[in-house]
Amino acid sequence: MMLLEGRNAVIYGGGGSVGGAVARAFAREGATVHLAGRTQAKLDAVANAIGASGGQAHTTVVDALDEHAVDSYTDRVAAEHGSLDISLSVVSQQDAQGTPLVEMSVDDLIRPVDVTTRSFFITARAAARHMIRRRSGVILTFGGYGDPWPNLGGLQVAFQAAEALRRALAVELAPHGIRAVTLQTNGIAESISDPDLRARIEAGIVANTMLGRGATLEDVGNAAAFAASDWARTVTASKINITCGGFVD
Repeated sequence: MMLLEGRNAVIYGGGGSVGGAVARAFAREGATVHLAGRTQAKLDAVANAIGASGGQAHTTVVDALDEHAVDSYTDRVAAEHGSLDISLSVVSQQDAQGTPLVEMSVDDLIRPVDVTTRSFFITARAAARHMIRRRSGVILTFGGYGDPWPNLGGLQVAFQAAEALRRALAVELAPHGIRAVTLQTNGIAESISDPDLRARIEAGIVANTMLGRGATLEDVGNAAAFAASDWARTVTASKINITCGGFVD
């Protein structure tokens, strides 16, 4: 039996590398995947690949920072498909990296914190309102945080803000049967398009892991499918560490 058969999963940023990997894993495990994002062509590419593999995927252009658009979208998904069981936001954080904090502008520091926290809150709140009625559901977030690295700007500040929000959501939603879980990564080099930059980032990630390798996009998808399934029904208010030993709990 497939892990997510009969579930409806909404992925914001579903046309991106991480969102696409999670979407493919969800569809492989039987979920109907609803891909939301700002670029139709990217959403269609993921949906077409899922369809070619026998899965079900729907696409809608939605800005995860627009609370009214997200509310309307989740209402429509729940009404047309009978439920909204899984929600994940992996939209672009719009972070600026490579500049020391003492040389960074306030706007560059704060922007990823605002984008990450705002999109996570808006999408999780919209999903939870439907999950509460069914007394079940899973809200996932991606990133986590570990030891600081230099010149990442507001990226890890954004991840820590999302972690604080995930903890708060877990506490308030658990009585309604809803779980909130983080997929913790120390970077997915495969998601970087520039080959030279990807090689440098991968070398840095691998050098700081116990297993001598970094997580792949497929690893992220598999971990997400497990976290969203009943096999992980005892897991909430926590994170699943997929750093290959790059971060020690």
